[in-house]
Amino acid sequence: MSISLRRYLPILEWGRDYDRPTLSSDLVAAVVVTIMLIPQSLAYATLAGLPPQMGLYASIAPLIAYAVFGTSRTMAIGPVAVVSLMTASAASRVAVQGSPEYIQAALILAMLSGGMMLAMGLLGLGALAKFLSNPVVNGFTIASSLIIAASQLGPLTGIRTSGQTLWSIGESFAAHWSGFNPVTAILGAGATAFLFWVRKGFKPLLMRLGLSGATAGLVAKTGPVLAIVFTTLAVAGLGLSQHGVATVGAIPVGLPPLTPPPKPGPLWAQMILPALFISIIGFVSSISVAQTLAAKRRQRIDASQELVGLGVSNIASALTGGFPVTGGFARSVVNFDAGAATPAAGAYTAVGLAVAALVLTPLLYFLPVATLAATIIVAVLSLLDLEEIARVWRYSRRDFAAMAATIAMTMAVGVEVGLATGVALSIMLYLQRASQPHVAIVGQLPGSQHFRTVDRHEVITAPEVLMLRVDESLTFTNAAWLETKVLELIAEQPRVRDVVLVCSAVNDIDASALDSLDALNGRLRDSDVRLHLSEVKERVMDRLHRSRFLQGLSGRVFQTPYDAFRALAPAACDSRGAEAADNLAGAGI
Repeated sequence: MSISLRRYLPILEWGRDYDRPTLSSDLVAAVVVTIMLIPQSLAYATLAGLPPQMGLYASIAPLIAYAVFGTSRTMAIGPVAVVSLMTASAASRVAVQGSPEYIQAALILAMLSGGMMLAMGLLGLGALAKFLSNPVVNGFTIASSLIIAASQLGPLTGIRTSGQTLWSIGESFAAHWSGFNPVTAILGAGATAFLFWVRKGFKPLLMRLGLSGATAGLVAKTGPVLAIVFTTLAVAGLGLSQHGVATVGAIPVGLPPLTPPPKPGPLWAQMILPALFISIIGFVSSISVAQTLAAKRRQRIDASQELVGLGVSNIASALTGGFPVTGGFARSVVNFDAGAATPAAGAYTAVGLAVAALVLTPLLYFLPVATLAATIIVAVLSLLDLEEIARVWRYSRRDFAAMAATIAMTMAVGVEVGLATGVALSIMLYLQRASQPHVAIVGQLPGSQHFRTVDRHEVITAPEVLMLRVDESLTFTNAAWLETKVLELIAEQPRVRDVVLVCSAVNDIDASALDSLDALNGRLRDSDVRLHLSEVKERVMDRLHRSRFLQGLSGRVFQTPYDAFRALAPAACDSRGAEAADNLAGAGI
């Protein structure tokens, strides 16, 4: 029972060894991450089209829930840019931004996505994250980052914009160009430039002032807070709000309210598909960060339990006035670098944010919206890896096609359609590749027992023997294609009397493939051609022995391709390979 409880409550595992040094490390990390999360939480709430305080609410209860149920020692849970964009995209289809229905849609998204992740985690489906290809995820991230950055150009310049695609945002920006506010633009450009400089220049400056590298690195993470302080003081002191600079305004003071789920209705059904996409993207991005950071400390991540932790965190967010959350890359890295030793650091961060919600929110009345836009722009542009597009293009045209389709559809149509297109195309390309396995004609390398492809090497072949290496397992998806391919090659080479299938890469032969092999064996026999197998793996041979295929096989099963070639084409076979092997064996090598 205790093992089962520790399986679902990781806090029982790390909590029993919690000591004073661990507490000290977690508290230091919590202070740093709290300072970082305050501006991020506010910014991502506005990106989602929600009141700023909902960003703080979404960063309190979820952190406590993850500390109990999560397996990553350094993951920091909260709102992130991509999920916030997906929330805005889904909610804006059913309600006007800022309306009670819009907020209800966000709460429902958090509840549904949390329920989906919790259910998948309890069913042990954490391995499903591997089925979403990296090119699709990277393409979706690139396109979403560009959309997010474009959407913030309006708040950065005082222009009222709307839209969920790059084209619609551009149209809205051009249509409302007359609303351009030079004061807002100067303030926003200054904040953006400062935040970009902080990423590279603040740490070296602090080190020149005498701070150690580690300390300077942590202090440099407070750059967004400094931007908020400076610009808020500028707006309040210079009366810039009177010149059209939009500010956050009054933020309710208090802890997250208990918010029971909205009553069942059509809105729930409309949010199911967006919630599924949010849960998939949230989990994939979170688990990749968790595994990367865990590997640096030789720790273990349970993917299914991570689903449970994220699911409970999202449900906690929905019940406390928040919106969908997941593990954030930047804040998790900061948490890791600051020395967080356990998930308790997240719980302490939640306490710090609760204090901020009680004490600091009145001080944010004059916080310019342009500063939050600058915070978002700098954060999402750091996610852009345009070189990844070139790397995928060079490595795999199929994967590039999936990535390109994801990017194009996400920017042109929307995030859900873009992600669905990428996933669908990846599956189609995989099935297309699986249905046409790589089959190579091979021959003997002179003076050896090795066999290589005739297209790439100078090898020995025999006109009466066709040796084919099959580089995939044989399943219902490709068996018929292989049968057709072999018969086509036989038709092109009428002197062939023996066909040898080299099965060194065949890890499985399913029932459909076995029927196809049996049919191929019969059709070759009718053409006076024998079918042989070589280098069949033991597991596959065990299954073949349980069938009647071997009894009806017109040829033989050879141990190696060399054995088959020497038996079927002794005149062509280079026997020096056998002599070399015998000499090595005699020498005890």
